[in-house]
Amino acid sequence: MLARLASKRLLEIRQVFRQPSQAFRSFSTALNYHIDSPDNNPDVPWEFSESNKQKVKEIISHYPSNYKQSAVIPLLDLAQQQHGGWLPVSAMNAVAKVIEVAPIRVYEVATFYSMFNRTKVGKYHLLVCGTTPCMIRGSREIEDALLKHLGVKRNEVTKDGLFSVGEMECMGCCVNAPMITVADYSNGSEGYTYNYYEDVTPERVVEIVDILKRGEKLPPGTQNPKRIMGGPEGGNTTLLSEPKPPPCRDLEAC
Repeated sequence: MLARLASKRLLEIRQVFRQPSQAFRSFSTALNYHIDSPDNNPDVPWEFSESNKQKVKEIISHYPSNYKQSAVIPLLDLAQQQHGGWLPVSAMNAVAKVIEVAPIRVYEVATFYSMFNRTKVGKYHLLVCGTTPCMIRGSREIEDALLKHLGVKRNEVTKDGLFSVGEMECMGCCVNAPMITVADYSNGSEGYTYNYYEDVTPERVVEIVDILKRGEKLPPGTQNPKRIMGGPEGGNTTLLSEPKPPPCRDLEAC
């Protein structure tokens, strides 16, 4: 019985892999599989801009000459900023050429880290923290509000190309949960920003989207007017003065 079930399942998997690329695409994220498209294939020319070529030299200068490959992450990040928030395979190949490694070494990094997008994103890429503290504080409702307001599904881009919504694991600001990040690719690598907006509500994230749509900027950080950074509502109740130094810093003299 078990053997028949296993055989049937194996046959189903084989049939899926024999389907055209659209069927295969549903497995692409899990398998980190690349499928050529008109705007994402090795034959599409790609190189760093003149201003970014100077940044490439500066980045590489931080590493010993025989460890240029250590610059792969900051170079991929720079390439992603230049390319509007995502990495085509030709950009990865350009990075591989700069650091003098086989392209597969760059693909391994780009497919491992979720910060690298291998499909198009909006000029404003909104990332909702989905880790436990934010989830307990309502991150699912925040994501639902964004998707409903923008009329897209997760990782889809709005028709005007302005917005996309994704999920990110732990942004490291649990005290101000829930929170979102806005990666702003609207001005290329020169004007790229990556800002946290904390203590958000479903209503507030919709307001943030509308502010960005109007081309306006808003201060990052907590969106709760009763808090200052990570402090409690209403102000501190402890540590109200400078801490007293220890009675004796010279332990040998004590």
